[in-house]
Amino acid sequence: MRLFSGKITPLTEEIVRALVDNRDIECTSKKEVALDIESVFTSYLQADREATERAKEILQARGLPQGEFNRVKRLAAEQKGIKVGDETMDYLLDQLLEMLMHSNNVEEVFVEDHDLRRRVRPILRKYLEMDEALENEVRGKLRHVQEGSRTWEIEYQRVMGEIQRRKGLL
Repeated sequence: MRLFSGKITPLTEEIVRALVDNRDIECTSKKEVALDIESVFTSYLQADREATERAKEILQARGLPQGEFNRVKRLAAEQKGIKVGDETMDYLLDQLLEMLMHSNNVEEVFVEDHDLRRRVRPILRKYLEMDEALENEVRGKLRHVQEGSRTWEIEYQRVMGEIQRRKGLL
């Protein structure tokens, strides 16, 4: 699961709309609440980028194979205080709930935490699972290239970047 910076604004707007329209929260300015939620996602993306860079540095410094990247990134993310991979959804939900409870822009929260999670989870899942669709699209375009080869790595990055730009995910 991955969050794309280009989708933060529509994601936050959809979350705020769902919470306000269902009278789960009360606020004077939807825009201010959306900015608060955006800050949660932006902060997460920054920490995730830092963890990714740290993982790359560790792999290179220790001469570890690329197959160790996810394990090393998970450790780097833990040092940053964030969760990655399958735990991303729950981590972001925790952060959102915490922000809603402490935001000066949210006047009242009318439902229990589990109800807020139930309302936000499908919206967040829709945006986080975009990476799976992208992965399938890239793999479809690279059927003719042998996976794991140096050519694969280069072409994968090029095609992924191209698709992300075309879909406005960057």
